[in-house]
Amino acid sequence: MGNVTAGTRTQISPYAVFDRASWRALAAGSELPLDEATLTSLTTLGDRIDLREVATVYLPLANLLAMHVAASRRLWAAQSEFLGDTTAKVPFVIAVAGSVAVGKSTTARLLRTLLAAGPGAPRVDLVTTDGFLYTNAVLESRGILSRKGFPESYDRRALARFLAAVKSGRAQVDAPVYSHLSYDIVPAAHQVVDRPDILVLEGLNVLQPGVRADGTVPEVFLSDFFDFSVYVDAAEADIQQWYVDRFLALRRTAFQDSGAYFHRFARLSDEQARETAQAIWSEVNGPNLRDNIAPTRSRARLVLQKAADHTVRRVLLRKL
Repeated sequence: MGNVTAGTRTQISPYAVFDRASWRALAAGSELPLDEATLTSLTTLGDRIDLREVATVYLPLANLLAMHVAASRRLWAAQSEFLGDTTAKVPFVIAVAGSVAVGKSTTARLLRTLLAAGPGAPRVDLVTTDGFLYTNAVLESRGILSRKGFPESYDRRALARFLAAVKSGRAQVDAPVYSHLSYDIVPAAHQVVDRPDILVLEGLNVLQPGVRADGTVPEVFLSDFFDFSVYVDAAEADIQQWYVDRFLALRRTAFQDSGAYFHRFARLSDEQARETAQAIWSEVNGPNLRDNIAPTRSRARLVLQKAADHTVRRVLLRKL
């Protein structure tokens, strides 16, 4: 498992590869702690998923993560005893990365729910990096509002400071809040993270090493604070189609709100909406995926590879 042979040439992969059947078998006998209504509330618009998919893919992943959390706790206790250190345990941080419209938000919400229902009922918080985007006013002043989602559109120092505070065990660490309706940071709103057992951090570029504006490499990467990382993967053509489908669905729902930033798109015809969505993909989301997001896939501890119907066809787990 993990080695690929082509003719007489063998490629050695750092990943063990599981098909759906072998991955699902890892959670045989485990009970699914959610129902259809709960799943619907966790699912992002356009991300097709059912309870069978949760049992096949996400329950085994949650069980694996619970094992990692438990092992981390045992190591912390043993090391504390060895060093005579009374420092309190710190949150186990799980990063979830992937493209726009690939389903990473649904993945992150599912993991939060499944982990919280696990042994010991740990307290699990979920933070998205959208809150660390610069405000629209700042992006506009820098001429990069059209590049929202690209690495330079985030306050990466603030995000690194947030993670450092969480990982140091600090109480009540604030994270900014982002509104997809207004397409901007919500003034004076904060999400408080107060020493949870597990923190799930979801975002486009969380696995990127990062480069400063002057071209130098920072001493600290976001991944330095991660205990485990998941990359949600799919073929670009499939993700593009999911993005267009989601845009059309939003035009009929959220865009109808007169207060929505994208309310102007609500009046587009089906053909105009498809053309607009495809243009946005070609100019923004596609280049960001190819240049910034996809290259970080190999940094993930685990990769979920999706098929065109949204189901996960393979799971790649980095060998220990």
